[in-house]
Amino acid sequence: MVQANANAGQAAARATKGVADKFMVVTILLADDHDLVRTGLRRMLVDVPDIQVVGEATTGEEAVQRCGELRPNVVLMDVRMPGIGGLEATRTIARKYPETKVIAVSGYDDELYPSRLLQAGAVGYVAKGAPFDEVVRAIRKVMAGQRYLSAAMAEQLALRQLDGSEGSPFDILSERELQIMLMVVNCVRVQDISDKLSLSPKTVNSYRYRIFEKLGISSDVELTHLAIKHGMVDVPAS
Repeated sequence: MVQANANAGQAAARATKGVADKFMVVTILLADDHDLVRTGLRRMLVDVPDIQVVGEATTGEEAVQRCGELRPNVVLMDVRMPGIGGLEATRTIARKYPETKVIAVSGYDDELYPSRLLQAGAVGYVAKGAPFDEVVRAIRKVMAGQRYLSAAMAEQLALRQLDGSEGSPFDILSERELQIMLMVVNCVRVQDISDKLSLSPKTVNSYRYRIFEKLGISSDVELTHLAIKHGMVDVPAS
């Protein structure tokens, strides 16, 4: 009788576990410096029963910190944020918290971003203008152990491989150079870059001049113009 009860209890536990697994809630961290974007995503995701937003972050550093505190299943990561930015935050999260999956969310069309983010450890890339159901589809796909790349971006990358186009001039920059370049064109001072990246101001300036040399330019102004031309920087509406 005791054995029968024990077996029944084990069977019930297995059944309960099966139900729990079936309805497992996916926890989400929203990382974006725009309040409107975070609020919009949170309000839409609240209606999805198996997805729960557990936290928000407004800088790259905060995204990494919140990942350590909350251990979310998925981070919806804005590509361009203050601080170390989305690229470096993605790389750090992938290294320190590999169980957390990063989906990059960006308004950029340049294929440089998805390529670099995927190399940094992101497992998905969704455009900010994508329909909401595509965001949910991306979350579920990466939770199933797959990668997700929006159809438009996948086509763009495939066509680039087929036609042999040169792509962005920023492709030649190293990861650190790209990180510093993005901070420079977003008006972050050398001293602030130094503090955020734990580099000396002299080292930051060495990177700047190396970037100038690689891109065939000679100033931050030229760098900013080039970044705007290739969609690396948001241009405020006039």
